[in-house]
Amino acid sequence: MHDDRSLVESRLKRVLDERIRPAVHPESVPLEVSIWTAPGEPVPVAEGLAAPRTPIAVGDLWGAPWGTSWLTVTGTVPDAWAGRTVEALIDLGFDANMPGFQCEGLVYRPDGTPVKGLNPRNQWVRIAAPAAGGEQVLLHVEAASNPVILDYHPFLPTELGDRETAGSEPQYRLERMDLAVFDETVWQLVMDLEVLGELMAELPADGARRWEVLRAVERALDAIDLQDVNGTAAEARAQLTGVLAAPAAPSAHRISAVGHAHIDSAWLWPLRETVRKVARTTANMTALLEDEPEFVYTMSQAQQYAWIKEHRPEVYARVKKAVADGRFVPAGGMWVESDTNMPSAEAMARQFVHGKRFFLEEFGVENQDVWLPDTFGFTGGLPQIIRHAGSRWLLTQKISWSQVNRFPHHTFLWEGIDGTRIFTHFPPVDTYNCSMKGSEIAHAARNFKDKGAARHSIAPTGWGDGGGGTTREMVAKAARLRDLEGSATVRWERPAAFFEKAEAEYAHPPVWVGELYLELHRATLTSQARTKQGNRRSENLLREAELWSATAALRCGLPYPHQELDRIWKTVLLHQFHDILPGSSIAWVHREAEATYAGLAAELEALIARAQRALAGDAAGGRELVFNAAPHARSSVPAGGAAAPTATVPGSGCTVAARCEGGFVLANGLLSVTVDADGLVTSVLDTANGREAVAPGTRANLLQLHPDFPNMWDAWDVDQFYRNTVTDLTGADEVAVVHASDEAVSVRVARSFGSSTAVQTLTLRAGERRLDIDTEVDWHETEKFLKAAFPLDLHTERYAAETQFGHLHRPTHTNTSWEAAKFEACNHRFVHLEEPDWGVALVTASTYGHDVTRTVRDTDGGTTTTVRFSLLRAPRFPDPRTDQGLHRFRHALVPGAGIADAVREGYRISLPERRVTGSAGAVPPLVEPDLDALVVSAVKLADDGSGDLVVRLYEAHGGRARGRLATSFPLAAAVPCDLLERPWEGTRGEVVADGDGVSLALRPFELVTLRLTPAAG
Repeated sequence: MHDDRSLVESRLKRVLDERIRPAVHPESVPLEVSIWTAPGEPVPVAEGLAAPRTPIAVGDLWGAPWGTSWLTVTGTVPDAWAGRTVEALIDLGFDANMPGFQCEGLVYRPDGTPVKGLNPRNQWVRIAAPAAGGEQVLLHVEAASNPVILDYHPFLPTELGDRETAGSEPQYRLERMDLAVFDETVWQLVMDLEVLGELMAELPADGARRWEVLRAVERALDAIDLQDVNGTAAEARAQLTGVLAAPAAPSAHRISAVGHAHIDSAWLWPLRETVRKVARTTANMTALLEDEPEFVYTMSQAQQYAWIKEHRPEVYARVKKAVADGRFVPAGGMWVESDTNMPSAEAMARQFVHGKRFFLEEFGVENQDVWLPDTFGFTGGLPQIIRHAGSRWLLTQKISWSQVNRFPHHTFLWEGIDGTRIFTHFPPVDTYNCSMKGSEIAHAARNFKDKGAARHSIAPTGWGDGGGGTTREMVAKAARLRDLEGSATVRWERPAAFFEKAEAEYAHPPVWVGELYLELHRATLTSQARTKQGNRRSENLLREAELWSATAALRCGLPYPHQELDRIWKTVLLHQFHDILPGSSIAWVHREAEATYAGLAAELEALIARAQRALAGDAAGGRELVFNAAPHARSSVPAGGAAAPTATVPGSGCTVAARCEGGFVLANGLLSVTVDADGLVTSVLDTANGREAVAPGTRANLLQLHPDFPNMWDAWDVDQFYRNTVTDLTGADEVAVVHASDEAVSVRVARSFGSSTAVQTLTLRAGERRLDIDTEVDWHETEKFLKAAFPLDLHTERYAAETQFGHLHRPTHTNTSWEAAKFEACNHRFVHLEEPDWGVALVTASTYGHDVTRTVRDTDGGTTTTVRFSLLRAPRFPDPRTDQGLHRFRHALVPGAGIADAVREGYRISLPERRVTGSAGAVPPLVEPDLDALVVSAVKLADDGSGDLVVRLYEAHGGRARGRLATSFPLAAAVPCDLLERPWEGTRGEVVADGDGVSLALRPFELVTLRLTPAAG
């Protein structure tokens, strides 16, 4: 037989495009349209419905950037259409290739009831089936003219990302406003031919199945009268019955499809627009669930449910019913799909606390999966948090985006820093926006790396990022792929059903230990510094507000601010979404985030001041109290308590001496720091140990400037070639002593570079084995990357970086491609490097990105290990003015530091002392561990209002810790709990309570949450 495959396949494409698809709606009449444009931000539905309209016609322009227009469409069903299915076709000016990334609409009935959303892949509204002749049509459309930010030429700088700069030029043109007949037989034929045509392309050319499908398709095309597609569609479908009925092979890969619309809580649109995106998508999905009995839909992010509950209660009522029916599945159990690298330990815990509690209270549902398809890599501290939240499984997709190394598994156990293992799945379909294309299904089956041991994978199905969800076409394709020869099988299933099957079939999955590092989007650890600093400050203030409010509640009877803290936590958690905290959203999002953080800081400062005033007593008392919120004692003030400071300072007072060659020597008996004429640090001598921290021939605290123009994803990425060019900022405008006393000495260094300036203050304090570095940068560069380098005289093959509830180790070498790919990584409060008898910690108050490299010196053969903190970037997309303006950073260099010193100094730089004048003699801490390794991460009152004290602590040094948590109040009971403060049997170590404390024995990095009940009286 001659090979005519390309002939038939080309024929199929043209006939589908030009004859069959147009025949789905064979008859149409125009609708009349009128419009009203809201003058500012979106208005309530009632106002939009009642506003006066003016006529508008197809072809007319509409929609300024970020505007809202209310369209009213009216028409009459022709008498000749009686008994047929009729739909309205509403094209607002859509580009079919941009679902979720441009204009959208939500359709309402005249009474304000939401009907469904409109987007580029979902332009129809069912009017009646069957219709009555003469039936009147009246619909309203709330149309959002969201501009296209990520266009066909991506990553071009644009001012459209903020309403303040976007202008008023109309963005769209009305394309179609029609009433049309819907021919379901033709539509079903389209689905048949699409599925078979896509299947053919994936089958081997020498296999019989491909030719059987080809011949069936050819017969179907022969059966179609191109001048009467509607009259001959049924016969064409009949020619395909046999090949569509052939069952899949028993060994076929099995795909659990779940409806999905990954909706970014903010990204190329502001938060307020996400509220409407969620309403549009959920309106569509609840309608689709009613039409398709086998379809199952899942949505994560409790915040998004809360939004529609508040703003679109009619849609939320439909969601609640679908959840109760088991068809609409809450997933993930987190407040938002957050970044996991940068949020603090306590913030990651609260993501689950608030997310799972919302689902429990609203739906009575506690799902066990963690749903993070798009998050940019996963910290090694996360598995333990997942387990303590009562969850078992993790799903993600983004690791498939890694640039260099392909992850070796799709289903595996992920082991965290403490040894906790979580059953984890990466869908081999390699997208969280599966559309049921044959190429996607075939790729999932071929790509699945666990063949032979497992056979199940999951496919999140629906248009996402900007929302949209699953379409009726995707459901129709899935029905044909349920059991089709040559294809993987497809079933609609809840995520839990998939995970239970996958876990049951894979008794001994492989294990991956440590972080799941994404070899992409590394620059999200640095972009939008103000957003990151706002997050860190909020986390620290929340710790203090809870600690001092709980202390004041138990000591003084001050009412605990449950509602205020709950609301503030949810706002902070929202802004940890994986396109807000990482700095990859439009300017509007980050402008609002900065203002939000400022407002939260003011509220939290007021709560802290209120509690501390109650604890300190009458301000006229004249006694100064130092409040210490850090988890370790300092200045003789216990952790979590307050007392008058004492002057027990080891070493000697501070001195500063000028050098004849320029610069200064700062000393305090513990350290001797040499600052040269350029204001750079040439020596930091640990006098007690006789060790030099700065590598010979190098200079530390060196600001370095790199060009920064990645190949793609400007705000997200830094590509390794940025290191090829570097400018050391060595020239100084000023190097001067600005403070000198026995207590502290400070040197100020000012520099100019490009259009920017940097002013650094280096401070050495009495009794501190720490050099503090305060940096102020007035940043006006473009496409540049600013780092601060510290070359250290240390030989080590690995270093420690703090993460949630502990730290992880990364190599300093690049032996393999896996190690080389980690050229930019995340830390929280410290990085620590050490030889067996001596180490150095570098601590930071608010930066996350860093790199560590090592070289061998020609001069003496010694090893120089260089740590560089990433300070600022200047990408132009999606925010063309990213990080422009004034920034302040705080870092410290701590020579002679062990890991315990790194932990302690990291907390101290983040949680400064507070001084309050009052009449109280002291404020004893509510709880006090007797080991530095037992670090308390939270002290708060129980969320249920019982008055119980909740204490969360962990082993912070990476070793075994046997100690005691003393309480300063009589203790009636101590119960280990999960993160939701419910009794929990999962604690691995020993927890024994007595009358005034709890004895603990914890394993490395083990986390424990205790619910402490004070004794009556």
